[in-house]
Amino acid sequence: MAFDTKLMEILACPVCKGKLDYDKAAQELICHFDRLAYSIDKDIPVLLENEAREIKPTEQGS
Repeated sequence: MAFDTKLMEILACPVCKGKLDYDKAAQELICHFDRLAYSIDKDIPVLLENEAREIKPTEQGS
């Protein structure tokens, strides 16, 4: 089983409620506005602000 990309239509950043982008290679959901990356664990997005990884400015282009 893999992450269901159809969920992207209803998922939003828990901080700003904005759009998330799916990074298949890293298995993360990315909020470019807040510069946060949310992991996907066992095909389930972990949309908890305190578990998110901060995206460094050098990563912004990815």
